[in-house]
Amino acid sequence: MANLEERETSSASSEQPTELRRVIGPGLLLLFIVGDILGTGVYSLTGKVAAEVGGAVWLPFLCAFVVAFLTAFSYLELVTKYPRAGGAAMYTHRAFKIQFLTFLVTFAVMCSGLTSASSAAQAFAGNLFAAVGVDEPAELLLLAGALGFMTLVALVNLRGVGESVKANVVLTCIELSGLLIVIGVGFWALVRGLGETSRLTEFNVPEGETPFGAVTAATALAFFAMVGFEDSVNMAEETKNPSKIFPKFMVIGLCVTGAIYVLVAISSVALVSPAELGEGSTPLLKVVQAGAPGFPIAVFAWISMFAVANSALINMLMASRLLYGMAREDVLPRSLSRLLPGRRTPVVAIIFTTLLAFALVSLADLTALGGTTSLLLLCVFTVVNIAVLVLKRDRVEHQHFTTPALVPVLGAVLSAYLASPLSGRATDDYVVAGWLMLAGVVLGAITLLVNRYLLHRRVRIGTANIDPRTPR
Repeated sequence: MANLEERETSSASSEQPTELRRVIGPGLLLLFIVGDILGTGVYSLTGKVAAEVGGAVWLPFLCAFVVAFLTAFSYLELVTKYPRAGGAAMYTHRAFKIQFLTFLVTFAVMCSGLTSASSAAQAFAGNLFAAVGVDEPAELLLLAGALGFMTLVALVNLRGVGESVKANVVLTCIELSGLLIVIGVGFWALVRGLGETSRLTEFNVPEGETPFGAVTAATALAFFAMVGFEDSVNMAEETKNPSKIFPKFMVIGLCVTGAIYVLVAISSVALVSPAELGEGSTPLLKVVQAGAPGFPIAVFAWISMFAVANSALINMLMASRLLYGMAREDVLPRSLSRLLPGRRTPVVAIIFTTLLAFALVSLADLTALGGTTSLLLLCVFTVVNIAVLVLKRDRVEHQHFTTPALVPVLGAVLSAYLASPLSGRATDDYVVAGWLMLAGVVLGAITLLVNRYLLHRRVRIGTANIDPRTPR
């Protein structure tokens, strides 16, 4: 589908100098991608998607995979062409050179990461107290648990990317084991004649709606489970030879997680009716209870706890590297690009994003932000798919992945459709996203004015020729 663009220079030239430490090899990158996509979404979304579409719950997950797969090819061309931290915001900056638009993309991606990490911190505290036998902990105790967990994540992040990705390896294996248990229990039950596979082709279509409308609405919801692959591009400056290893391992990671989601959906609806799956917040627990009544259910509390821990760790890694990369592009204040001596981690960006997460954990109701996160990222994906078309005219001196122009066109159209009201998305998603982006517009205007003031000040004192990407 795609080919490597031939250049006279060697692929080693893509190993550009970086202030960050390159420690992520192929295996760690694959586990980072798999762990980020798996996250916590599938543990709760399976029931919601089943309630939306009925027994054909596997179809929206498959459709979401197709949209993510197309957009991943755009990310692959861009990350191998520009292997720097910053991800979607940096690509937007290079393609359109509109600082305000770049800031809004940065803000949208940061919001998606911080809301996911903060909601994961709240869920971690709840799962932790449930696992140790505290049934109804006080609100203050839950808050203390969530803030303590976010502090631990920040310390691991500050310690170094090597320690962070090693922690991700352990947590990914644990959360993957939970999904493999669901798949194994489901298929073992089917072999023994339990369950009803006839449900897999049934649609729960409300009166006046078509199966197509039900599937697209459910796909817009299921897409939250497929996001995460885009976070990995923010780690490009800490990846060994990113232009060479990203294409292979992002594709493998997407295919592995897509297959897992479809198999989990099939196992779930075959053993538990869609209506029952849609009730409560632990649909996969019902599947295990139906297929293996003797299974120690307490194990799932611990697995869920580690799954949300991994989600928080990866999203906080992404958010700090995003701000670091944009500070080096002079879109954000330069202080955000400062590194911790010796550890070479973006210390100011880590502290800043952690404080924002503290505020979200303490003040916001994050229980229903999955749809908003999905909406924001679909809008970002639309911009990225357009950006790769614009940047095809830009030439670099090293080998990089090249995707056919039709792929980002399809990715942009499908992402924009799923983000639009035509997909049947809930109105509340637009309301919350609208308020978030309004805050982004205000902050963007302030940042633009401050940057202009600082630039004029540097001109006056004769230091305007200093490279704005140099960390201070």
